[in-house]
Amino acid sequence: LTAAAITGIIIGKGSLGHPKENCQYVIVLGAGVNGTEPSMSLQERIDAAYDYLTANPDTTAILSGGQGKGEDITEAACMYRELTEMGIDGSRLLLEENSSTTMENLTFSMDVLETETGARPEKIGIVSSETHIFRATCFAGDLGVEAVGIPAKTTWFPLRLNYTLREIVAIWKYLVL
Repeated sequence: LTAAAITGIIIGKGSLGHPKENCQYVIVLGAGVNGTEPSMSLQERIDAAYDYLTANPDTTAILSGGQGKGEDITEAACMYRELTEMGIDGSRLLLEENSSTTMENLTFSMDVLETETGARPEKIGIVSSETHIFRATCFAGDLGVEAVGIPAKTTWFPLRLNYTLREIVAIWKYLVL
């Protein structure tokens, strides 16, 4: 219980992120799509990405997420549609549509960036649910990239509690494996 509590505190600290820092590239991590509509979690990430892209007009976003069960389109395509409907210029959005895990999101997105720009950036922003920021930035570090967390706030408290408990387990799995 003590280890879980300490891990929860680390997740809480990581959930603050650095949303004011300007990054040239941000990776928006996918979440579920219900048919063709974003889940609540994905919509919160889309909203956080919109706010960040609006505040940082020179930033390019890599929308990352494949297509899973119950999804009629990829998570990346859903994010692209929503962000362009909100007024974000589609030329600022790159799609990564093959990933199914966080590590794949980051690995494949870095590959997209390298293909598009000819080099891997040394620093990226990561937009994800606030409870997921710590683990996602750890994964980015494993790939040799400095990551800045840009948290999407989970508005429904029971869902945030569920995500926190899931992240505690996921972080310990990451540390052990």
